[in-house]
Amino acid sequence: MAVDVYISEEKIQSRIKELASQIEKDYAGKKLYLIGILSGSFVFLADLCRKMELDLEIEFMKASSYGEGTVSSGQVDISLDVKTDLEGKHVLLVEDIVDTGNTISALRPVLQKRKPASLKLASLLFKPARLEQKVDIDYLGFEIEDKFVIGYGLDFAGKYRELPYIGIYSHD
Repeated sequence: MAVDVYISEEKIQSRIKELASQIEKDYAGKKLYLIGILSGSFVFLADLCRKMELDLEIEFMKASSYGEGTVSSGQVDISLDVKTDLEGKHVLLVEDIVDTGNTISALRPVLQKRKPASLKLASLLFKPARLEQKVDIDYLGFEIEDKFVIGYGLDFAGKYRELPYIGIYSHD
């Protein structure tokens, strides 16, 4: 097994600083509710929130449209939900990667029914080659090729989330 560095730790941190700056401008004077989509987003969310000087509240959701399979069921399964009443609040979903778009496409209507003042999406990565559902990403770290990536929160069979960079996983 080999891991080649695809996006360096330095590039990731630089881009997160830029995203944090944009988010700060967009939400100046407002309280922002960050909702991390588990499990992959936890590293990105942690670094992102530490670079922002905003009134923040942080919660997590665990949602999937895949269940036990490898093909989206089209139905979102929320196994961990936020406790906060989101009505009238500014909400920013934080995701590690948007590839098919199925989970976010299913999750947005669920959250919109809770009547937030705004609902936006920040994603570290976007893999357009795999997209099945159109997803608007308001704050994007990097658009990537159709490669299997690990590190910086992304895993392979539960491993490699701790890597400080995004790597390409290969079986070599």
